[in-house]
Amino acid sequence: MAKTQDMTAMFKDMMGAFPVDTASMEGAFKSATTLNEKLSGVALEAAEKSTEVSNKWTKETLAKLADMSKAKTEPADYAKAMTDFASSSAEVAAENMAAFAEIAKKVQMETVELMMAVGKDMGEEAQTAMKKASTDAQAAVKKATAK
Repeated sequence: MAKTQDMTAMFKDMMGAFPVDTASMEGAFKSATTLNEKLSGVALEAAEKSTEVSNKWTKETLAKLADMSKAKTEPADYAKAMTDFASSSAEVAAENMAAFAEIAKKVQMETVELMMAVGKDMGEEAQTAMKKASTDAQAAVKKATAK
């Protein structure tokens, strides 16, 4: 009479042969926290530069308002002061909007660079993990079927 294989023992041996690699989980966690740190750095730098532009813009506007509000000897000087204020305010607004656009552009470029680097790293890590898993699985199947 032929000996029947104990399927439970075979599956137990096969599952025991598959290693659980916690190092890859730790690596993924470290990669995620590093990415978050870099993205936070980009956002904080942008916020700091935006605040600097806003403060500069406010100071310039207040200085121009102070000049405009000074007493004038001729009524026509008030109209000229207002026209000069409006003209210089429009010019300063254009300059500051360009500065904000540069900040946004830099944030976008740095974010894209980070995401591309992460994608490349993740692709390489996934390829390495799949090769290792395939090798380990083949070894486990050979070990289980050799019995």
